[in-house]
Amino acid sequence: MYFEVVLEKQEDNGFTAYVPKLPGCISQGNSKKEAIKNIHEAIELYLEDLTKEEFKTLKKKVEIVKATVSVSG
Repeated sequence: MYFEVVLEKQEDNGFTAYVPKLPGCISQGNSKKEAIKNIHEAIELYLEDLTKEEFKTLKKKVEIVKATVSVSG
């Protein structure tokens, strides 16, 4: 299952990462790499807490795609 992750650069030079399809699933890091690592862990924890019914509903809402993303800066 793949999720869109949004990275936002913060004024303090850190990054905030969140998953639009998973309300409340948010993390941060001092670098892009750290923010992505942290949001990966946050997604795993988020999914562990879902009931079977919630997970089935989520699977219906999430489009499964593969994409390569290049980020500059």
